[in-house]
Amino acid sequence: MSHGKLREEKNCLNCGHTVEEKFCPNCGQQNIETRQPFHYLFTHFIEDFTHYDGQFWGTIKNLLFKPGKLTNTYLEGKRQQFVPPVKLYIFMSFVTFFLFALFPPFDLDFSGKNTLDKAREEIVFENSKLVRTQKKIDSLKAQPDMSAEDTVLIAKLGTMLKDSSSINNLSRSLDMNKSMDADTDFNGYTTRKAYDSAKAKNPSSFDFIIVPFAHKYFELKENGVKKGDILRGLVENSLHNLPKALFIYLPFFAFFLWIFHTKKKWWYFDHGIFTLHYFSFLLLNILLFFLLKKISDFTDISLITRIIYFLMTVLGIYSILYFFIAHHRVYHSHGMISLIIGFVLLNINFIAFTFLVLILGAVSFLMIH
Repeated sequence: MSHGKLREEKNCLNCGHTVEEKFCPNCGQQNIETRQPFHYLFTHFIEDFTHYDGQFWGTIKNLLFKPGKLTNTYLEGKRQQFVPPVKLYIFMSFVTFFLFALFPPFDLDFSGKNTLDKAREEIVFENSKLVRTQKKIDSLKAQPDMSAEDTVLIAKLGTMLKDSSSINNLSRSLDMNKSMDADTDFNGYTTRKAYDSAKAKNPSSFDFIIVPFAHKYFELKENGVKKGDILRGLVENSLHNLPKALFIYLPFFAFFLWIFHTKKKWWYFDHGIFTLHYFSFLLLNILLFFLLKKISDFTDISLITRIIYFLMTVLGIYSILYFFIAHHRVYHSHGMISLIIGFVLLNINFIAFTFLVLILGAVSFLMIH
């Protein structure tokens, strides 16, 4: 706990009650000096979350390796042994997305500045190969007497010329650094005026959804926004809104649990505790996955890279199995029934969360400026 200097006086500064030891028996405030060294601000913050008495590390160990243990312990009324569910979730969410903000999990430079030169070099190389191929075809055709082998070779070389998908794919990377040109359209319309005019003549019941996206599209086009900037803004806004989306989804996850379990035995509160612990585990798993990915980015040793990717695969599989194990241990359902309910719940939540992510992406697009 806190190592702040204790006061010599025995009166509580918060409620005035007599304090015999470190904490006031009436309100619980610690009887420490009101002014502490500057570093106390930071050490106190860390201690509040980690609790040097082992509460935090015991919580993390049980959260990671003992699915359902924290939920069962909390619902049994033993609530001082581990970090409270809400506090645990807020802490895990803060740490995870704070690190994401400092070290983005993937490259947000969609302008392609680092890859443009390489792409151009590859395109030039591919073009030179095509030129040589065409010259080879012309030289074969120029022969007065072509053999059957020459005819077959010409056919093969002609097929190679037609297959220019590699160049087309590389060319797309160059387009990411370009603005949307005048011919770029939205549903067949190249200007907002033309689009609004058409919508006024033929209104649709879905216009309240589609029209804002069309207007945003034309706004970005008129401002000369590059395609790479649009993607970067979309990803940045999505990452910024993801913590809010997860927090909003918590009661929905608990609601789906409530639907599939006995109402007399299990309260919505109980499902909320299970949800907070499971989402805290997912955030911890994402954090570990992120750290492993960053380590792999800084090593060129093949064996270490393979081990890291193996561990990342294990984490991915474990995050799915974890739900089934935790669900079985908390709700004490029969093995097969628990498995079926867990499978149905995961699928429902996958669909619901995907829908939420799509809404998040749409909101993120509208927030690009």
